[in-house]
Amino acid sequence: MQLTNRAKVLEKKPMTLAERAYLPAIFQGLSITMRHFFMKKATVRYPEEVRPFSGFFRGLHVLKRDEQGRERCTACGLCAVACPAEAITMVAGERKKGEEGLYREEKYAISYEINMLRCIFCGLCEEACPKAAIYLQPDKMAPPRYERDEFVYGKDRLVESVSPDERSVKGIQLTSEQADKLRSRIVQA
Repeated sequence: MQLTNRAKVLEKKPMTLAERAYLPAIFQGLSITMRHFFMKKATVRYPEEVRPFSGFFRGLHVLKRDEQGRERCTACGLCAVACPAEAITMVAGERKKGEEGLYREEKYAISYEINMLRCIFCGLCEEACPKAAIYLQPDKMAPPRYERDEFVYGKDRLVESVSPDERSVKGIQLTSEQADKLRSRIVQA
């Protein structure tokens, strides 16, 4: 059954010898390949070259300290609740006598871990923190690693470091021998 009278008859042209040998298609493919061969490379050789970051880039996490060098985190758990990837886990504990120079409040995080394989670097943990304890650095990326357990960052990697000279100024008491040992360890690392 035909619906309209506008039927179009197509004629099949015979192929030429060059078309039967697929020579035009081969040369067309080679021309595309040669064009791409001389174009500027789109990739960046990551460990050696670092690409420029955008203005709103959110990178590696850091747990900040206050002006006296004490940890700001009070283990309230709001960052863990706000995290859509459930990458943050923490265990809260009570501050003991003599630890006033280490922790800001009576409650602090005994352990604080971020699984960087699960983290989507959305910044919601930073926004949820009432004490401004967690911060996503705008200039550092998570370094490449070979083992999965190396991507779980604990307090040893997350807490902001304090130089030995600033420790006595910020209220963290060290003897001169301890400060010298710490300074030599930092220089060796």
